[in-house]
Amino acid sequence: MTIFSKIVAGEIPCHKIAETADFLAFLDVNPVAKGHTLVIPKKEVDYIFDLDDALYVGLMEFAKKLAPALEAVVPCQRIGLSVIGLEVPHAHVHLIPLNRMSDMDFGKKLKMSAEELAELAEAIRDKLATE
Repeated sequence: MTIFSKIVAGEIPCHKIAETADFLAFLDVNPVAKGHTLVIPKKEVDYIFDLDDALYVGLMEFAKKLAPALEAVVPCQRIGLSVIGLEVPHAHVHLIPLNRMSDMDFGKKLKMSAEELAELAEAIRDKLATE
């Protein structure tokens, strides 16, 4: 069972942004930029391109719905989307607020407290609720 499956099962806490029956979005606790969000299917599948078509399309549609709220709360030029898939064997995409290309540098990490992450997650959830 991956760390993401443990988050889905409620065994590990997260700073949840949004959830449906099939998908979950939460803040990365080791973000490369403020607002760095992980978007996952709840079904544990290692490689994103092994997802069936419906789940793959649903994941992208779910991520697309989150981007405007994330962009409104964390002012940026764009929301970048990245799929790397090496760090956790559970398909996922990264949504990252960007102002320059270097904002998507996975070699650097920001330090954010649990309180800062909780406040940010709440602000994004609030924005989603008004859209």
